[in-house]
Amino acid sequence: MKISDHVYALPLATTLGSGPTTLFLSLIVDDVQGATLVDTGVPGMTGQIEAALGEIGMNLSDIKRVIITHHDLDHIGSLPAVVEATGAQVLTSSGELPYVQGELPGQKQPTPEMRAGMPPQMLALFDNPPKARVDQVLEDGEVLDIAGGVCVVYTPGHTVGHLSLFVEADGVVISGDALGSDNGTLTLPWPQGTADMPEAVRSLGKLSTHPVKAVLTYHGGLVSENASQQLQALAAQPTV
Repeated sequence: MKISDHVYALPLATTLGSGPTTLFLSLIVDDVQGATLVDTGVPGMTGQIEAALGEIGMNLSDIKRVIITHHDLDHIGSLPAVVEATGAQVLTSSGELPYVQGELPGQKQPTPEMRAGMPPQMLALFDNPPKARVDQVLEDGEVLDIAGGVCVVYTPGHTVGHLSLFVEADGVVISGDALGSDNGTLTLPWPQGTADMPEAVRSLGKLSTHPVKAVLTYHGGLVSENASQQLQALAAQPTV
């Protein structure tokens, strides 16, 4: 699904705890630098990623780097398999690095009560989450020399080191879970899954300073109508 000159959405169907859903992975394309995949879905999604790439005339071998917005299992689930299949470099923030590399357990752990009701395969996933070596730490405000410039925006709150991306030439925000959306309307991140909501709202203020034309959210997909105004309205909410 083409979003703009340099950005594609790769919608992948899966089932999470709340039931069937679609995850909107992002692909940033650059004829010279190759393709950049943003997040990797749940474990076992490499085949779906490959099929989605095929629909836009690309292959797994076109992926040269993977940017991880944060370490939640539905974002890093297929990271090891994608790296093995592509040899892509892995990039993330300093705050996410120890989680992506498996040096620390995930920030959001199930309670003993939740664990008691989990199937063995889900317990195993929490106890031994997917991991990969990080090749490059992205700094807040850094502009990557791909697709006419991709600005890294640290957006902590949902997790401690969450990052978002702003594709400057296209005016597109790739928000990860810093934002959600529902039928074209931006929403705050999922409250139950957000570690620090006041911090998450403050992070939206940083995103809103960019000339935003559209936002691609991981849960909900594309928001293009009045995206900048919607983002500014959410960022203006009280943080207490």
